[in-house]
Amino acid sequence: MPDADQRTASLPRSQRRNEFTTFFVLAFGIWPIVAVGVVGAYGFLVWMFQIIFGPPGPPAH
Repeated sequence: MPDADQRTASLPRSQRRNEFTTFFVLAFGIWPIVAVGVVGAYGFLVWMFQIIFGPPGPPAH
């Protein structure tokens, strides 16, 4: 089985460029947006939970 360097060297230049472009779009475009969306959704979920059930802590006397 050829190692990764041999496989990468054997790819045509246009295919390598397409793979790099796809990697950069995913790494610096789509995944940061997904991460911000997940954190925002979690924050919204916690906020709604606290609106319905009250803030965390001991019960008020």
